[in-house]
Amino acid sequence: MLVTVVAPTLPRFIRVTLKTNCMTKFYLSILRQIASISVIFLIVLVSIDKSVAQPVLTFTPFATGLGPALEIVNAGDGSNRLFIAQRNGTIRVHDGTTLLPTPFINLADTVLDNGEQGLLSLAFHPDYETNRYFFVWYTDKEGDLTLARYQTTAGDPNIADQNSEVVLLEIPKPGTPYFPNHNGGKIAFGTDGYLYVSIGDGGGSGDPFNNAQNGNLLLGKMLRLNVNNFSTPPYYTIPADNPYVSDPTVRDEIWAMGLRNPWRWSWDRLTNDMWIADVGQNAWEEINIRTAGNTGGVNYGWRCYEGTATFNTSGCLPASSYVSPIFTYPHNNTTGGFSVSGGYVYRGSTYPLLSGYYVCADYVSGNVWKIRPNGSGGWNVFQQSGLPGSIAGFGESENGTLYAASLSGTVYLVEANSSLPLRLIDITAQAKKDLVKINWTTSFEENISLFEIEYSYDGIQFSNAARVIPANNSSGSSYSFDHAINTSKKLFYRLKTSEQNGQISYSKIVVVNGNANKGIIIQPTVITNQLLIIVASEPIESVRLFNSIGKEVYSKTIGGRQGNISIQLPVLIPGTYIVHSRTLSGNQQQKIIIQ
Repeated sequence: MLVTVVAPTLPRFIRVTLKTNCMTKFYLSILRQIASISVIFLIVLVSIDKSVAQPVLTFTPFATGLGPALEIVNAGDGSNRLFIAQRNGTIRVHDGTTLLPTPFINLADTVLDNGEQGLLSLAFHPDYETNRYFFVWYTDKEGDLTLARYQTTAGDPNIADQNSEVVLLEIPKPGTPYFPNHNGGKIAFGTDGYLYVSIGDGGGSGDPFNNAQNGNLLLGKMLRLNVNNFSTPPYYTIPADNPYVSDPTVRDEIWAMGLRNPWRWSWDRLTNDMWIADVGQNAWEEINIRTAGNTGGVNYGWRCYEGTATFNTSGCLPASSYVSPIFTYPHNNTTGGFSVSGGYVYRGSTYPLLSGYYVCADYVSGNVWKIRPNGSGGWNVFQQSGLPGSIAGFGESENGTLYAASLSGTVYLVEANSSLPLRLIDITAQAKKDLVKINWTTSFEENISLFEIEYSYDGIQFSNAARVIPANNSSGSSYSFDHAINTSKKLFYRLKTSEQNGQISYSKIVVVNGNANKGIIIQPTVITNQLLIIVASEPIESVRLFNSIGKEVYSKTIGGRQGNISIQLPVLIPGTYIVHSRTLSGNQQQKIIIQ
């Protein structure tokens, strides 16, 4: 999937999601023949990424037969070892060749393993080679979120000292009984030597206590701690340059606020950018980035916003006070998923084509995304489908090799062995009187089964406008399609490409702005209470409603009225309908959905 998204410094924008279905060719032809009101458009073109190719990922089993694997971590000690953290409290060691039979540590007697609870993350101290300290983040038997420090056994780096635990933080969960979910789950050291800890809002649907926006609580935050105090409780101090040390309303440990469940996040080892994947509520998953050199002290907006959509703005600051995600995806199995698992920016040397891409996955749908800068302050996002599900986390070896951990008990090696069989040079759209002309050009095609033109009124929910058989010309081809549509609304177009192996990719989005002073507008297009509202800039004589097979199911004489016209429809079978509005200049047709 290739889309364009805003830079992370831009404020959040409120979007209204509209549900639309495909308009049949029958109604498209009628619309072209009947609609006669001229709509003048301003065209906005978004250039296509002209890179030669993009990588195709494969997930190859690397270690199997594990317990519920959540995370892969290297110790930074020059070895080839990988440490695999499992939700049940066990950490296993892979020496680069084989999975060692004896666990590194088994915290089953300490950790509460249940659903989102368990051993959640592992981080090795920057001076681990000399001090042998490592840190874990887990839920204890009482359900409290716990940050603890351990030490490996002297003389055996593959075995930890079970009795060396020192607890640095213990955070009770809210609710009666307490909420077991939204525990966050990732700890990692920055190049500044400090430990960063992501913590969820504490659970409960919609953050009922507004913990993420409460500066007096550590829930729903990113913390930054100096954990070099090895002898005196609480065994950590506050870095002097933490962003809220002079703010009495915010805890000194806090680095950033407004997170829902930052389950997995990572550093870009080359740029030191921080990538945060935040699991959403009912509608949106999101990826945030804080580029290196930018200070902390930012607010990512939960629970005021879910992704870029408003959620609960009671008591919230102006929208510009919050940092927007660079990418969101909706809750569905086709173009999205239901629980994001953050990954890493690939900086290994084995797959140069993948270099610079941030890779993340959805735990439920099996969709994977590759994200990289587009060179203009925004981001290109490529979706790849059909990869293994239940991916709970990612990890890197010391040389930058990328791995994915599955809760099913498998660790995968992430590879990029080929490029996508399509090079899309450009896509444009030009609006005419009652149609939009879409043109696209390729420089290479191979094993492409279908092109589909999709359109949307909000840039989020897309419907099919046409299907085009590709030429599969190795030297490329040019295509054109006229979308018969008459609307005063803004339109968004993208090209969906289906490969013969089932893979799907999307072009960037081309935006067409309509003239809002002309035409007939239906509000809303998804009707749940039988109330149809027509906004008419010219007199309407009558309104007729047809079902999906062309049968008239309702009609009403309007008598030359214009402006806002409310029509109470009878109870109708849920489905797609066409509204015919008769005006002096002719008939106009628009699609609605009745739920």
